[in-house]
Amino acid sequence: MPQHWKVGDLAKLTGLTVRTLRFYDQIGLFSPSGHSDSGHRLYYEADIKKLHQILSLKDLGLSLEEIQSVLKGHTYTPSHIVGIQIERVRKNIKNQQKLLAELERVAEQMDDQDPPSVDEFISLLETMKMNHEKYIIEHRLRWEHHFDQLGDLLSEK
Repeated sequence: MPQHWKVGDLAKLTGLTVRTLRFYDQIGLFSPSGHSDSGHRLYYEADIKKLHQILSLKDLGLSLEEIQSVLKGHTYTPSHIVGIQIERVRKNIKNQQKLLAELERVAEQMDDQDPPSVDEFISLLETMKMNHEKYIIEHRLRWEHHFDQLGDLLSEK
């Protein structure tokens, strides 16, 4: 019998939420290959490979609609994908520069024994939250490595 994963198992494996996987199914982006007799979603090796492709395209900056288009056979030129990446990097640089400026301003105030106001501190926290996106991307890269290892294990069978 082929190996399969239920939605909760796949969520744990990928770091996605069950809600996200159900949403992907609802919009027709990523659906399971089968269902158990009791109605549980069952995902097989081919499904995991497709999900890896979806997440890789998402990491390249494509929207869910663009990813659906790619999966339906429409292609994005390397130039288009590079353009998406350029915009992502510009946005990231802008966010990092804003965070740096905020941190430098707060550090200067603290050096002058003038702690930031509540509004200034909230602004700093908001900037830091925007930069949290970098952590999420790094986390996704880590579990993509697990996908690769799993794919290697499955191909050995």
